[in-house]
Amino acid sequence: MSRALVNEICRTFPGAEVSDPWGGGHDAWKVGGKMFACIGAMGAGVAVKCPDVETADMLKDAGVAQKAAYFHRSWVLLPFGPTNADELRHRLTVSYDTIRAKLPKKVQAELGDAG
Repeated sequence: MSRALVNEICRTFPGAEVSDPWGGGHDAWKVGGKMFACIGAMGAGVAVKCPDVETADMLKDAGVAQKAAYFHRSWVLLPFGPTNADELRHRLTVSYDTIRAKLPKKVQAELGDAG
């Protein structure tokens, strides 16, 4: 897993945009102005949003993810290296869908089909 693979997956989501809001080499992926994935400047992994704190805790307990520093407890860090591509794609999709579902219906409609 790498920054390039994360970016490749995220750019396929309707309405997804990347920026570096804090400078210094971060990749913050957003939909409707709300972040769903973030790679820090150090590039140790990608932080993703879980549907709830319980899911985040389960992923940490299972050793799939780690605590995402500076984020709410419903976010986890998927470390580069041990996370396989299928798990990465699934977690990015869940994060995107979770954030997108909280957007106003009008904004969701403007984004098009989530696939």
